[in-house]
Parts: sequence; structure tokens; C-alpha cells
Amino acid sequence: MAHIDHPGAIEADLIYLAPMADRPRTYTFQPPAGAPQTNIVPEPHRVRIHDARRDRDRFGLDTHGFVLLRKPTSVRDFDDELAVRTTYYAEADQLLKDATGADRVFIFDHTIRRHVPGARDYEDSPRQPATRVHVDHTTRSAPQRVRDLLPDEAEQLLRRRVQVINLWRPLRHPVYDAPLAVCDATTVKPDELVPSDLVYPHRVGETYNVRFGESHRWYYAPEMQPDEVLLLKCTDSRTDVPARFTPHTAFLDETAPANAPRRESIEIRALVFHSA
Repeated sequence: MAHIDHPGAIEADLIYLAPMADRPRTYTFQPPAGAPQTNIVPEPHRVRIHDARRDRDRFGLDTHGFVLLRKPTSVRDFDDELAVRTTYYAEADQLLKDATGADRVFIFDHTIRRHVPGARDYEDSPRQPATRVHVDHTTRSAPQRVRDLLPDEAEQLLRRRVQVINLWRPLRHPVYDAPLAVCDATTVKPDELVPSDLVYPHRVGETYNVRFGESHRWYYAPEMQPDEVLLLKCTDSRTDVPARFTPHTAFLDETAPANAPRRESIEIRALVFHSA
């Protein structure tokens, strides 16, 4: 497919959290009898989303909450689970260390998403793009993940700086129809981040849903390529950096060609540890 000449920004609908009295909650499985899959009420807002490539060099994980990098991978078949967990994890480990100066990286999961219009995430296969503005971890859930995954070392590790960073990459072809948008974390007010329960069969995670703010400034990479990666910081235990929590979401790009291939992507989630 021919390259599209993109403007410096586009407009799109992003799905925020509507005001609600109850604590937001979503089940990742069939909920108990009488309970809804989620009690979240979506609130779409039309926002302007800027081309991140035009200011690529000025973005930083600590200054904005994300960076866009050109980093090819040697993995050719992402359906090969062994190749993902060995070769790709090793590449991601080194990439995250290089980008952050961290001493240790612990990759705790990955998700491959393939967009099927009309399919519902957690109910249909494959996993679908996440189309609600959110942050994957909170000030409470990030330390708990360290305790859950590295129980023997957790208290020592938590005395130092700990981050949760996602690494996102397109697969096989550029992303046209459902790209990932990231918000400049410094444009989000603390009270716009709403702790929410994500209920799994054997544990309850906590994420942030996000209320709309007029100051939010959004970015994406038009036709993001398989040799590009987006790093976004979900949480940071360090409190003296400008960017600690980075909202993000997939969105439907109304400018995408009707015959464009559907989005395929992989995201890695990692605990990133610093000795100082």
C-alpha cells in the first residue's frame, strides 16, 4: 500500500471515563450472575492527536512519559512463542536498559493483538486493541506486581527506583486503522487518574481509568512501522520527575484507507529496576 501524506495532526474520538460514584470495575472473564462485565460508563471526546515523529527527538520517558524509537527486531514469526520469549524478550531487555539506564529488567508478560472489527476484548479471540484511555498500573498495583512476581527480592528491590514500562511494536505491516495514542503525562492532573479494579479469576489488579481534561496533549505515529517501537512509562516510584503515569489508548483512525490491513501489534510489559 502506498504511503499516505499525513498532516501534522488529526482529530479522533477517544474514550474517557464518565463521572461515576462507584469504583470502576471490569471483569476479564464471565462475571458472577447479575453482575455486568463492567460498570464503567464511556465518555467519548473529540481530541487533536499530533504526529510524534515531528518532535521525536524532544520526547523522553521522564519528561513526557514516552519515546518513539527505530529499533528493528530479528524475530520474523511472532506466532512462534519460543522465539518471542527468548529472542524478542532478550532484545527488549537490552533496549529497555539502553533507554533507561536501568540495571535490571524483568519482563512479566506480552500480548499480541489483531484487530477484528466488532470483536470484544476478553470475549473474542484474538485480543483486541484497548480503546479506552487508561494507565496499566498504579502507585499501589506496581509494587504489588513486584511482590507477586519476585517475592524473595521484593522488599529490597522496592527500596530503589522501580518503573513499569511497556514496549509496543507493530507486526508484519504498518498500523493504519487502530493506532496507539499516548498522552503527554505532564498534561494530566492527578485527580484525572481514577483507580479502577481489573478482576482476574485469581487476583484483582488495579489500573487507572482517566477523566477528560482540556489540557491533555495527545500523540501518535502515523503508519507506525514494524521497525519502530514506542516505549511508554506506566508508573515510576520516583516522585521528582515530571512524567510518572502515561495514559494511552488505541483509537480508530478515520483517515485510514478502507482496504488497509488490520492492526497487528505486540506489547511487552516490564518491571524496570534501578540501583540508584
